[in-house]
Amino acid sequence: MAMVIDKILEGRRRRLRTNPEKVLMNASGLRLWADYLDVEPGFSGRIDFIHKINIPSLFRVGCSVVKEYEGSIITWKPSHISMIFETEGVSLKEQKFITLYDTAVSCMTWENTGDGSYCVTFEPGTEDGRFPTTYGKTLTVVYFCNGERLNKREWIVSPGEKLELCVAAQVCLEEETERIEAVCREIKKKFRCGKAGLDIHIKEYQTWFDKVPEFESDNPMIDKTWAYRWFIFRHNMMEPGTGNLKERYFCEGRSHKMSKTPYMPEGWEFSKLIPLSVPMHMLDLRWYQEKEFGSSILHTMRENQDENGEFRCAKVNWTGNPYANFFSWSVWQYFLVSQDKAFAREALPVMKKQVDAWKKVYGNESDSLLIQYVHQLTGMEYQPSYWYFHGFPLNCRDEKQFTPLKRVDRNVYHYLNTLGTAYLCRSCQDPEEGKYRKEAEQIKNEILDKMWDEESGFFYDLHYRTDEKAFVKNIVGAFPFFAGITGENHRKCLETLFSEEFDTGCPFPSVSKNCPVFTPEGGWMGQFFKGRNGCIWNGPAWPYANSIILDGIGRESLAQGHVWDKEFARYFLKYTRLHYYGGDGQTPYLVEHYNSMTGECISDDVDYSHSYYIDLVVRYIAGVSVLPGKIIVEPLAIGLKYFCLSNLSIQGHRIRICLEKDSGRLTVTVDGTEKAACDGLGRLEAVL
Repeated sequence: MAMVIDKILEGRRRRLRTNPEKVLMNASGLRLWADYLDVEPGFSGRIDFIHKINIPSLFRVGCSVVKEYEGSIITWKPSHISMIFETEGVSLKEQKFITLYDTAVSCMTWENTGDGSYCVTFEPGTEDGRFPTTYGKTLTVVYFCNGERLNKREWIVSPGEKLELCVAAQVCLEEETERIEAVCREIKKKFRCGKAGLDIHIKEYQTWFDKVPEFESDNPMIDKTWAYRWFIFRHNMMEPGTGNLKERYFCEGRSHKMSKTPYMPEGWEFSKLIPLSVPMHMLDLRWYQEKEFGSSILHTMRENQDENGEFRCAKVNWTGNPYANFFSWSVWQYFLVSQDKAFAREALPVMKKQVDAWKKVYGNESDSLLIQYVHQLTGMEYQPSYWYFHGFPLNCRDEKQFTPLKRVDRNVYHYLNTLGTAYLCRSCQDPEEGKYRKEAEQIKNEILDKMWDEESGFFYDLHYRTDEKAFVKNIVGAFPFFAGITGENHRKCLETLFSEEFDTGCPFPSVSKNCPVFTPEGGWMGQFFKGRNGCIWNGPAWPYANSIILDGIGRESLAQGHVWDKEFARYFLKYTRLHYYGGDGQTPYLVEHYNSMTGECISDDVDYSHSYYIDLVVRYIAGVSVLPGKIIVEPLAIGLKYFCLSNLSIQGHRIRICLEKDSGRLTVTVDGTEKAACDGLGRLEAVL
């Protein structure tokens, strides 16, 4: 039985920390969504289409005897929100949502419980049926009420009467005449009645989750977080269908770091392609039962690969910076699960182009390590090591006091991308396998030989000319464990991570507490030049880095006979708690970064997606490793007495892995047949 997402995640009203008088409604379309809504009937607040626009209202529904609705009882569900409002003489029940194909729907029941009549009014957000955008397009909106084109704006509700309204606003690009006609036909069929329309929408919304593998255990918070992470994907699923972004992909978030001025947003938004996070999406999405997302994401990345071969940020009408990423490695990981040969053949030239581009743009003549010249473009801006050689100046924005570095993160990604390309060459019988395998080995050896410091037991960034170590214990100093290139002689690095030096209330900080410029809330030596919510990687905690670190801990624990299982469990559960507002385990609220000492949300970009979690559950809690033609199952011991991962699709087979409740046996079932079992946790193999 598929997990019922509304039942699992239903809860109280969700609101932004920085705008608490508003309400979040997260049933989003592929292009239309609400940043936030006002507490009133209809769709007013800040509404966006493809990219950030700040449309103040699609439509409002008012009542002649009600001025405000703040006392409403609001229930949040992934598929919709419900609002119940009662005052003298007036009772209102409203459910509202946005469909997959961008119809904003408000289902209302107005009841007159008083002695006098009142008037309900409809106010369109635009009189000419058009909205401007921030990307050179014009939007068209068509209004419906109870399945018909809306031609009435006032309704009188007499004492004792009820008024049922199902108001729908369909938003499209102005030139999409055929699409407008098609979706309007659907509105006429689906939204003639509020109750029936809501039921149809909930069922359609649930269909996406029907293809999600199920995970349940004796830890309810892990189970809920598993569901929440799948919800985040559905919420951030985009298909602009125009310009640079024609196919389906997943953005980092529908929230943003932007001003709220109508039609004039300023700042940084996440509703675009950001290559930094795409590999993490690939790692998690490879476990979705249908494997079509790999191809559409590949096409979107290829469309935005520049002439050198770097992947660039993109909006439909704009191309931005190239961020470091491990996309080619994630493609290989995706292929391991799907075994889609056509996907592999299509991906291989794209991967080769990325690897070769990095050597050309960031390489040097002395070794195989890459140089990072712009600190923002690893996604970890203001990591203190860039300023180590100038004594951590007060003004870290002075370019004269900044030193380019051979970064651990960039070079770990480069190693993995090169190795993934070699592996895919082998699968495609491409003759360049040996070339890329040799290059990967060279990168690995130089990371281990040059970046590792035996005395302090840590990996460090290097001066770009002299290879002198920048002795700052950045969180990326543990990324080689993620790459699987470490051994028993590197255990001191993990011991440091688990020591007082990195032990903060919110794991893991972006730099050691011993760093002279460590600041858990994200300023630089008392300066908050990026504002209250700015990104400064000198102390706050990021889910981005935590997911990579946990991956490395899990991988190393398996390689070293489960010696780090206890530590993985401790920090995985801390990471899990980060997904909830105030760590309450109740209100889903994952953001970009946190105060590493208190766990307080620093940013307010809720339902943020530039980390991974699902893959960690599959690979380390259920213990699944995928090889061509078989799987190995070896769970870490994190204290669970029971778990079951089912409806997992691997290489065309349906897989179920359970630590059984009653017997305590670990079982692996393939296509309904038990293929391997043991008493308690252990190591099993199953041929597919």
